[in-house]
Amino acid sequence: MTTESHIEHSLIDTLEDLKYTYRPDIRDRDALENNFREKFEALNRVHLTDAEFARLLDKIVTSDVFAAARHLRERNSFERDDGTPLFYTLVNIRDWCKNTFEVINQLRINTSNSHHRFDVILLINGVPVVQIELKSLAISPRTAMQQIVDYKNDPGNGYTRTLLCFLQLFIVSNRSDTWYFANNNSRHFSFNADERFLPLYQFAGEDNKKITHLDSFAEKFLAKCILGEMISRYMVLVASEQKLMMMRPYQIYAVKAIVECIHQNSGSGYVWHTTGSGKTLTSFKASTLLKDNPDIDKCLFVVDRKDLDRQTREEFNRFQENCVEENTNTETLVQRLLSDDYANKVIVTTIQKLGLALDGSSKRNYKERLEPLHNKRIVFIFDECHRSQFGDNHKAIREFFPNAQLFGFTGTPIFSENANYQQIEDRQASFKTTEDIFQQQLHAYTITHAIEDNNVLRFHIDFYKPEGRNKPKPGERLAKKAIVEAILEKHDAATAGRKFNALLATASINDAIAYHELFKTIQAEKQSKDVNFQPLNIACVFSPPADGNKDVQQIQEDLPQEKADNQVAPDEKKAALKAIIADYNTQYGTNHRIDEFDLFYQDVQKRIKDQQYPNQDLPHAQKIDIVIVVDMLLTGFDSKFLNTLYVDKNLRYHGLIQAFSRTNRVLNATKPYGNILDFRQQQDAVDAAITLFSGEQIERAKTIWLVDKAPVVIGKLETAVKKLDEFMHSQGLASAPEEVPNLKGNKVRGQFINLFKEVQRLKTQLDQYTDLTHEDAASIEQVIPREQLQAFRGVYLETARRLQDQKGKGGGGSETEQLDFEFVLFASSMIDYDYIMTLIAGYSQQTPGKLKMTRTELIGLIDSEANLLEVREDIADYIGTLKSGEGLKESDIRQGYETFKAEKNAHQLAEIAEKHGLATSVLQAFMDGIMQRMIFDGEQLTDLLAPLGLNWKSRRQKELALMEELIPVLHKLAQGREISGLGAYEQ
Repeated sequence: MTTESHIEHSLIDTLEDLKYTYRPDIRDRDALENNFREKFEALNRVHLTDAEFARLLDKIVTSDVFAAARHLRERNSFERDDGTPLFYTLVNIRDWCKNTFEVINQLRINTSNSHHRFDVILLINGVPVVQIELKSLAISPRTAMQQIVDYKNDPGNGYTRTLLCFLQLFIVSNRSDTWYFANNNSRHFSFNADERFLPLYQFAGEDNKKITHLDSFAEKFLAKCILGEMISRYMVLVASEQKLMMMRPYQIYAVKAIVECIHQNSGSGYVWHTTGSGKTLTSFKASTLLKDNPDIDKCLFVVDRKDLDRQTREEFNRFQENCVEENTNTETLVQRLLSDDYANKVIVTTIQKLGLALDGSSKRNYKERLEPLHNKRIVFIFDECHRSQFGDNHKAIREFFPNAQLFGFTGTPIFSENANYQQIEDRQASFKTTEDIFQQQLHAYTITHAIEDNNVLRFHIDFYKPEGRNKPKPGERLAKKAIVEAILEKHDAATAGRKFNALLATASINDAIAYHELFKTIQAEKQSKDVNFQPLNIACVFSPPADGNKDVQQIQEDLPQEKADNQVAPDEKKAALKAIIADYNTQYGTNHRIDEFDLFYQDVQKRIKDQQYPNQDLPHAQKIDIVIVVDMLLTGFDSKFLNTLYVDKNLRYHGLIQAFSRTNRVLNATKPYGNILDFRQQQDAVDAAITLFSGEQIERAKTIWLVDKAPVVIGKLETAVKKLDEFMHSQGLASAPEEVPNLKGNKVRGQFINLFKEVQRLKTQLDQYTDLTHEDAASIEQVIPREQLQAFRGVYLETARRLQDQKGKGGGGSETEQLDFEFVLFASSMIDYDYIMTLIAGYSQQTPGKLKMTRTELIGLIDSEANLLEVREDIADYIGTLKSGEGLKESDIRQGYETFKAEKNAHQLAEIAEKHGLATSVLQAFMDGIMQRMIFDGEQLTDLLAPLGLNWKSRRQKELALMEELIPVLHKLAQGREISGLGAYEQ
C-alpha cells in the first residue's frame, strides 16, 4: 500500500519538475521566517534591521484571514527605525509569475500549546499560500476538511500567530482523489448544525472532465504561473462578508474565453452555464478584469429589470465594495457613459435605460450626446441572452456602436428546435437562436455537468395519475378540485414534513385565482371535520394590470402569460389580487397594498427563503408552504428550501427546464432531489427538453438527470438492510436495535454508524417520493418496519453521540476520525419541541386502556429525533413523572416541564459547585452571564476560581475538570445555538 510518505515525496518530485525549489532545510518557524525575510528584502530592495523585521512581522501577522488576503494582494507601507516610510509588497503583484516558488514539507510550528506538523506547504516569495494534506487511505473529503477545521480551532494553532495566516488554499488528496477549498475566518470555515459544508472543489479541464489524480492536478493547477493566476485573478475577496471565494473551473474558463475574445477582438459570444451555476460571480469577474484592460473604453453589464439592476449591483458590490454605482435614471447612465472617471468604466444598467439612451426621439438628446462614443470599443455583457426586449436593443446597439462586442449568459440557449416556443398557453411565436445573435459559443457547463458535480440536484418526476381511471392524455387537464386534494394528500411527503416549500405553476391568472379560492374552501372543510388537520399556508402572486405603471410594465416584459391575461377583464384581475393580498395580510400580520405590488412580491420571496429557519426560531405560521404562480418565480428565483414544483400548465423546452430548476438547489442529505409533480402528463415534453439541454451525453442524460424509480430504490434499501443484518450477525448479535449497545470497540461501532446511515439515507429518499404505490409502501414496511427503523434511529443517535464525544476529546483513535455522522438525516422538521409538548398533553388526557400512544412509544419517538438530542433526556425524565389520564392541558404541560427542567438544572449545578468547592450562587451567576451574551470568556473562568487560591498549574487543571462538566450543561441550555469562545475548551 502506498504510504503518505511515498505520496509526499512523489509530489515534491513533480513540483521540482515544475521548477519549484525544494527546501528541505525549512522545517521550523525560525527557518520559515528567515527565508521570508531574505525574499522580502530582495523583492523590495531593502535591508531591514532585526528590530525592523520583528516589527514588520508583528504588523503583518494577523488572525484575520481576510485582512491577510488583502495584505498579500496590495501595496503596503511600514515605518522604518529612522521614521521614513517603506512602501512594500509581500509578493510581486504586477507579475505573479516572476515570484520565487518553493515547496517545503513536514514543517512543525511550535506555539505555546500546539505542535502541529504540516505535510506539504507551497511558498510564493517566502509566503506560505497553499497547504496540502495527504492521506494514504480512502477518506471522505469532508473528514479531511474537518481535520483542518479542527487544527484551525486549536487555541494555540500556528495559523493565526505565524506567517501561516497568509494561507489562501487548502488541498487534500489521497493521490487518486484531490479536492481543494479556500481559507477563511472561522464563521465561514466550519460545519454548522444543518451540515452545510464549505465550498469544496475538484479541478476540471475546459471540457469539464475531472482532474483528480494528484500528479495531473499538480501539472494543471500547481504549475507556477497557473497557481499565481488562480490566487491573484480567480479568487474573489467578498468585502461585505469578509470572505474568500474560489471560482469554480468552468467559471474560470468562461472568464478566460471572454477576456481572450476581447484581446483578439474576435467578435461576440455566449456562455452556456446552467441555472444555479453562479453566473453573477462569473460576469463580475469578467467585468472587473476588463476594468483594467486598456483595449476597451467601457464595460456595461446589462440586466432586464429594475429589481435585477438592484440585485446585481448589490451582488457586484458584495464582491468588491463600491465597484458599481447606481444609475438612478437614464440621465445618470448617459453621464457615466461619457465620464472618463475610472470608477465609471464598469456600469450595471437595465436594458430599458439603455434603450432610452439610444432612442433618437428623446427630448433630452441622449443619443446625440453619446455621439463621441460612436466608434469606441464598448463591451456589453448580458445577464441573460434572451429577454423579450433584447431584439430591438440588440439592433440599436449594433447600429450605434459598430465596434462593440456583445457577450451573453444563458442557462437555456435557444436552438432551432425551440426557436418557435413562446410561453403563452396555446400560442406560438418566433425567436432567433442564441448563435444568430451572439455568433459563437465560448464555453458550456450544462445541467448534466452540474448534476454530475453535485452543484445541482437530480429530479424526481411524478406524472400524476388519479386512482381508478385511465391514464390522462398528455396535456389533458384534470379537475382543479382533484388536483388540490392530491396536493394536500402528498405535500407532507414531498416536502419532508414541511421542512421545504413548493410552487404551484398554473396556466393563467384566472386559474391561479381559482386555485387560491379552492385551497381556502377545501382546507376550511377539512378543518371543520378534523380538529387535528393542519392546513397549509398558501400564498398566490401574479402581476397586476399595469394601468400605465412603468414598474409593472417593466416586470411584465418577461411574464408573457400574465401580460396577455391582464389585457382581458383587468378590473376583475385587480379585484382578485386585492383579495389575495388582503388574505396574505391577515395570515402574516402585514399591510401590503396592490399600489406597492413590488413590496408584496419581495415579501413573498423572503418568506419562501425564511423556510430555512427552524420552527423554534420562526414559527411555521410565518412561513409559506405553497405559492401559486403563473409566470413569476419560475425563472431566476433561488431558494435552497424550495424542493417541490406542482405543475398544472403546459411547459416545453427552456420554459420547462427553467421552472423545474427552481427545485434543485443543493442543501444537504435531507434534500436528495428536486420534486416535480406534473398533473398534465408531459413526459414527451420532459424527454425532449432533457435531450435538447443535456449537452454532450444525450444517450445518458435521462439516467443522469432523473432519480431511480421507487422499486429500484426499494431494492437498494433491501440490500442496505441485509448488509446491516449480516454485520450484526458477524458480531454474534441479533439484528435488533436493543443489541447495538453490545457492540464492542469503536471500530465496530463505526461500522454500524456507516451501515445504518445508508439505510436512513435511502429511506429519506423514498419518504419524499410522491408516486409510491400501496405495494411500494408494503414492500418498504416489510424490508424495515416503521417501529424497528425508529428504534434503530434512537440507538444510532446514542452511539453517534458517544463516538462524537470521544472524538471531540481527542479519544477514539483513527476509527472515529473518519466518521461522518450526518445528524441532519435524523432530524424532522415536524417533530420538534412544540409537537412533542402537544403529544405529551394528549398522553396526559388519554383514558387508561384507550391509549393511542404509550409512554414507551412516546419516549421512543423522542429518542429517534436528532433535533431533540440535547433535551431528550430531560423530556423523557419529565414524562416519567406524569400519569396517563391526569387530564393536564398543554399550557400546564409546558409550564410543568419548564419548572421540572429548572429544578433539575439547579440540582445538577449545585452538585458541580459542591464538587469543585464553589458557591452555587456564584457558579449560577457565571452560567447566567454566558447564556445572556452567548459568549464564553476565559478571564471570567479565571475570576470564578480565584477565591480557591490555586497556583497557575493547579488552576489550569481545575479549569479543565470544571469545564468538562459544564460544557454538556451549556450545550443543553444553548439548544443548538453556538456559544462563541467555548470551542477552546472542547478539544
